[in-house]
Amino acid sequence: MPANLSPEYKAAEAAFRKTRDPQERLVILREMLRTIPKHKGTEHLQADIKARIKDLAEQLEGGARKAGGHGGPSLVIRPEGAAQVALIGPPNSGKSSLHVRLTGSSAHVGPYPFATQLPEAGMMPHEDVHFQLVDLPPVAPEHPVPWLAGSLQTADAALLVVDLAEPSCIEQMQAVQSTLSQQRVTLSERWPGGGDAQAGPSAGEDDPFALRLPALVLANKADGIADLDAELQALRELSGTSLPVLAVSATTGHGLGELGPWLFDRLGIVRVYTKIPGHPADRHRPFTLHRGQTIDDVARRVHGDVARSLRYARVWGHSGFDGQQVGHEHVVEDGDIIELHT
Repeated sequence: MPANLSPEYKAAEAAFRKTRDPQERLVILREMLRTIPKHKGTEHLQADIKARIKDLAEQLEGGARKAGGHGGPSLVIRPEGAAQVALIGPPNSGKSSLHVRLTGSSAHVGPYPFATQLPEAGMMPHEDVHFQLVDLPPVAPEHPVPWLAGSLQTADAALLVVDLAEPSCIEQMQAVQSTLSQQRVTLSERWPGGGDAQAGPSAGEDDPFALRLPALVLANKADGIADLDAELQALRELSGTSLPVLAVSATTGHGLGELGPWLFDRLGIVRVYTKIPGHPADRHRPFTLHRGQTIDDVARRVHGDVARSLRYARVWGHSGFDGQQVGHEHVVEDGDIIELHT
């Protein structure tokens, strides 16, 4: 990192690392460019920021503009639901088939490579929350997708889909990770709900645009494997991967029932339900947070005005005795009912 960075720039960079909203990221990138000291030591970083502003603006406006059109589908998907999870993998791994099965989407499925050309979002239900699954184009060295890393910046995690029945699946898996690393994206075994406080999507200490994304390998087409346990063990050993692996089948549904609970636990999702004084809690629309978040975070999810005027809250659930009055920094737990007082 170049020396002599101003406090204003460092604050903007810290905000960029935290937010996943693409519009907010664009605003913060412009603030980073405005506040970065203009000298020879920052020339490379200035150029990087300018390129990212240009790319993100174009992605938000629609990639078709590059082809001479007047707008088109966005290449960056705004996060929704409990978490945004990207589906990535080599050609013909069955990503789109899994996306259709899990979300009921209209993702294009074809028996030929590169059927998916643009991001396709869909919602996968789990109990009373939803995970946003984003199907992305295949990752292959011979068919680079220049905007892929930009799309992954909004994701909370990734599912690396491989065809377990494909003899070259290990080479394909390694090629995907190598191709991503060239775009400064690393797939990590460290998940925020796995007991590591530093886990989760993050940038490198010296590179604000490097991305470490928690990842789970989905070993697809497991229904066609005679000795599944032996095949999974071989996959782990021969690939040398430290990523967790789950065997699934888009055809039969094998293993897919485990995916929602696995993501919920390893992403550290916490659901809270709000209530108005004198009324029952709204049990139909929980607010989703992450382990370690507080009453202040709940108030911000409800509304900015509520967060600014919040005096205290009452809580029912695991984080306190029923009706306990708590302050802004009280840490909430899954299933808590929160009554906010302004």
